[in-house]
Amino acid sequence: MRCCCNHDGSEEGPRSVSVDLAELVRAYGPALRKLHPLSLQQLRALRDIERCRTAALGGHVDQCTECGYTEKPSYNSCRNRHCPKCQALRQAKWVASRVARTLPTHHFHVVFTLPAELRPLASLQPTLLYDLLFRCASDTLLTLGRDPDRLNGQLGITAVLHTWTRDLMLHPHVHCIVTGGALSQDGSTWHSSRPDFLFHVNVMRKLFRGKFLDGLLKAHAKGLLLRPDGTQWLDNNDLRRLLRKLRRMKWVVYCKRPFGGPQQVIRYLGQYTHRVANHRLVSFDDNGVTFRTRDGNTKTLDPVEFLHRFVQHVLPDRFVKIRHYGLLAGGKAHLRRKLAKDLLAASGASLAPNTETDAQKEHDPESPHTWQSLLLALTGIDTRRCPACGKLAMVRLPLPDSRAPPIREAA
Repeated sequence: MRCCCNHDGSEEGPRSVSVDLAELVRAYGPALRKLHPLSLQQLRALRDIERCRTAALGGHVDQCTECGYTEKPSYNSCRNRHCPKCQALRQAKWVASRVARTLPTHHFHVVFTLPAELRPLASLQPTLLYDLLFRCASDTLLTLGRDPDRLNGQLGITAVLHTWTRDLMLHPHVHCIVTGGALSQDGSTWHSSRPDFLFHVNVMRKLFRGKFLDGLLKAHAKGLLLRPDGTQWLDNNDLRRLLRKLRRMKWVVYCKRPFGGPQQVIRYLGQYTHRVANHRLVSFDDNGVTFRTRDGNTKTLDPVEFLHRFVQHVLPDRFVKIRHYGLLAGGKAHLRRKLAKDLLAASGASLAPNTETDAQKEHDPESPHTWQSLLLALTGIDTRRCPACGKLAMVRLPLPDSRAPPIREAA
């Protein structure tokens, strides 16, 4: 089964939102709740999506203190990371931050995918399985990177979890943006890979498979693979049969240098880092929900089935779906990145257009800004300027009788 993306990170042309997911939730959410047991996180996501940017959450008006011009009322966002309307500014901030911090070297796009046989467990124990997926994917890359016969150093890895296909089926996989080289353990040398080759995919898939199955066996031994009623997911005999089957399978690992450079993959992944996409909805009625899939095709599902597929991708509370490893991990990532950057510059590597420059530091998305100045830096939109008189005099006022909490500085 193919995942939601073109693996090279390329986009599939312009998209527009013609149907609001909140309308679907209002119309068919009650039926979904009756037909399917939902977790607290799934129920909260549906509730937040339904109420997002409605009077239920309160709102504000933007008014000019000079000429008195007043915008139409705006309602507050729910800020749920699964809501298609929310976190656009956080998403843009993440993309700008990652692009600015990309090392001036070639990169690879590596994707690790779990077999279909493990999807039922992903539904039962998402935190355990997705954590194991992250750990085994990153360990595979870092182990091969440290190999003295390969790069003999520490790679830089940014990993992003995806859980869906283009038709919203459960399909857990991790996208990794990996440096095309490694920093030596003593920090004195940058070991570059070939421009068109990182590691052989057969080696990666076998190592990834071995690490994952070992982790799965250890989790079973600790009694962690449980059903909602507290019983084991599989007994010992069934688990042994499953492991034998999985060991014989060829696991899917993709590795390629992106045609448009690492920034292409970053911008693609940025579409999904802070929300589940809503841009593919076309229309809906009682007969079905129609949405775009791939290559201009569409698919129609029963509305309740569509929502059921959607809530499969609601992540557990506080689950981190973007993680950094190797050169990019931990509190000293800035120092390691600077050291690698200096070594690359000394070796003659040219500063790529997507890497950080002094001019870009002026609008570094990680530096302290109000949300208005950040929005201006990223999009060119200045919400403080009055569209009527042109003065920087727009202020935000809560709507009268608003019961919502104070307005927070967010998109």
